[in-house]
Amino acid sequence: KVSMLLGGAADYMTKPFETSELLARITVALRKNGALSAEELTYKDLTLFPETLTAKIGETAVRLTRTECAILKLLMSDPQKPVGKSRILERISFDTPDCTERSLKQHISNIRKKLSAVDGVDYIEAVYGIGFKMRD
Repeated sequence: KVSMLLGGAADYMTKPFETSELLARITVALRKNGALSAEELTYKDLTLFPETLTAKIGETAVRLTRTECAILKLLMSDPQKPVGKSRILERISFDTPDCTERSLKQHISNIRKKLSAVDGVDYIEAVYGIGFKMRD
């Protein structure tokens, strides 16, 4: 065990092991690598809670799909910077490997509808020829 860890292994388990322990170790490893994030993101009145797949505008909660949450998280992580469609598809491929450019537009539309239904604000802006960003 010691030689494996000193040789560069991030973690090591011996058999037999509990499935729940394995899943917990995988979750911790993903969180360390940034694939999972326990932190919430805030932009204007919108707060995103990635672990629960929800967003809040004021006190109103909005339920999101895994794909919608991944897209919104990416856009909110640097709200002033436009994100290209190909970059969005690349970054969310972990959550939705079968998402295409066509379905990306539908996901963005769904996010816009869900959020604007709460307070009438369109939080996402299309940037011609580039992709999407959070609206100023």
